Amino acid sequence: MTDIVVVVLNYKTPDLAVLAAQSAAAAMADCGGAIVLVDNDSPDGSFQRMIDATRSVEWPAHLDVQVLQSGRNAGFGAGNNFGIHAGLEICPTAEFIYILNPDAQVEPNAISALVDYMNDHPKVAIAGSWVYGEDGADHCSAFRFPGLASEFESSVRLGPVTRLLKKHVLPLHIPETSGPVGWILGASMLVRRSALNEIGLFDETFFLYFEETDLCLRAHRAGHEVHFVRESRVCHIGSVSTGMGTWQRTPSYWYQSRWYYFSKNHSRAYAISATALMVLGTVLWRLRRTIEGKPKPGAKHFLRDLVVHDMRALLRPTPDASIRAIGLPSETSLQTSVD
Repeated sequence: MTDIVVVVLNYKTPDLAVLAAQSAAAAMADCGGAIVLVDNDSPDGSFQRMIDATRSVEWPAHLDVQVLQSGRNAGFGAGNNFGIHAGLEICPTAEFIYILNPDAQVEPNAISALVDYMNDHPKVAIAGSWVYGEDGADHCSAFRFPGLASEFESSVRLGPVTRLLKKHVLPLHIPETSGPVGWILGASMLVRRSALNEIGLFDETFFLYFEETDLCLRAHRAGHEVHFVRESRVCHIGSVSTGMGTWQRTPSYWYQSRWYYFSKNHSRAYAISATALMVLGTVLWRLRRTIEGKPKPGAKHFLRDLVVHDMRALLRPTPDASIRAIGLPSETSLQTSVD
């Protein structure tokens, strides 16, 4: 039996988080391990509500289910890192880490499909699911890595440009077959523990957004593969905690994560070039919408906030990535800590 640590990170969605954990438990009939629900210091009493809810659930005897408090809201990466460390102390023999969003529900074979796929493909370090919404509509689940061309293509929103830059279009939507991609959604992500020992956990400099992109890029650069697995299906409500779909104004942490991703993984010159191309593309798109007499949807003051943020970021030192991609303790030390 394969042992897995499942981490469900909660911020103000306790009822959904427990339901997500229950769906994972139901999908782990052939897997052992631990399910860790982590509350990221929610101010709404989520921690106690999850404790109470989990006590009323009859969990499978072969799984250790625990509710833990991270003690701080330091973001998606930090909260999941906390859960991974705690989960490995509970289950030191785990071969895989499964990251599941609190607003997601896994189908009965979703986790086993990922495990079976990774067992059949030893070069794969990270595998992601086919994600769909409550209405059954597919969510984009696999992507190419963002770059200069993709920043311009996604912002200018013009058919001829998209066709010209088709090899750089960010979303891969739903690939026709399971196989290699750039990066996958962190809503349902299975990661090989041995790969995390090599590349480290999530970079905690990212508060929210781009952290799974960065993790997948580090896996690629270390010689591993990232795959999309069609056989694993997960229902995802999406943006319940963050409210991304209803943003009136883009929060500063999105700009910071975007800037850090480009400057860390490429260079500051690359990051500022990416911003210049996004600004150019957005201006051209808005001009076209004005000529056509159409509204210009989107968050207010997006371009102004983007430029102001990145000009300020250009004057600040880039965080030392070597100390931000936190690694795992050895299996020996984990075993000692639980004995």
